[in-house]
Amino acid sequence: MTNIQPVDRALALRPLVRFGAVTLALSGLLFLLYPAVRPWHDESTVGGAIASLSSGAWVAAHLFAILSLILMPLGMLALCAISAGTRGGRLTFAGTVIMWLGAGLTLPYYGAEDFALHAIARTASSGAQLDLLALVNAIRFGAAAAVTFAAGLALLGIAGVLLAISTWRTAILPRFSAVPLAVALVLLIPQFYLPAWARIAHGILVAVALLWLAWALWTKAVAGASETLRAPSHPTEFPSVRVVIGDAR
Repeated sequence: MTNIQPVDRALALRPLVRFGAVTLALSGLLFLLYPAVRPWHDESTVGGAIASLSSGAWVAAHLFAILSLILMPLGMLALCAISAGTRGGRLTFAGTVIMWLGAGLTLPYYGAEDFALHAIARTASSGAQLDLLALVNAIRFGAAAAVTFAAGLALLGIAGVLLAISTWRTAILPRFSAVPLAVALVLLIPQFYLPAWARIAHGILVAVALLWLAWALWTKAVAGASETLRAPSHPTEFPSVRVVIGDAR
């Protein structure tokens, strides 16, 4: 008798796999928009800081980064689902949990960059007397803010490496499909010290990495589920039928 459990599991996973692919693709596009839309002025000067931080583009760009970091771990739930019970399943789960923690630690800093610095810069642009650069540095480089932000970015890099290793081990998706994302996440901290063009290039790398992983999820995992539906679970059952017929002769 044919075992229908693999078919049922494949059918059950298809919505989650598609959801994961879509969220990863959206995360990649949003992360690309972050450095592409962000104003690039010399923020070490009062004029440059006001020009960048007080603009609507500054708010939009950092909001894109926030949404990207929310969607990325959500997309990894699909990887956890399809790798469950495989050689790299536990590592995939660990990488996903670490990515959630990394994103959670990083988001408060992006919120401060997005809303607090924007509000301060708008106040400064209205002519109010305040030391804009001192306030900016206090928000950006305060001990708690800097440590949690750095820890979050480091955890995202670790998560990327773990997910690349687990994807290689499970071999459900193409083995290299998570490697570009691992490279991009490891470079999250160094890219902050690079010029604008390099940070935009890093945004492109993150987008390409997430879109590639999304494509692998959509085409490979969903196609694999369809193949499971078409293929018999126990092809050895047919030879047993022929043996019975042969004995009957």
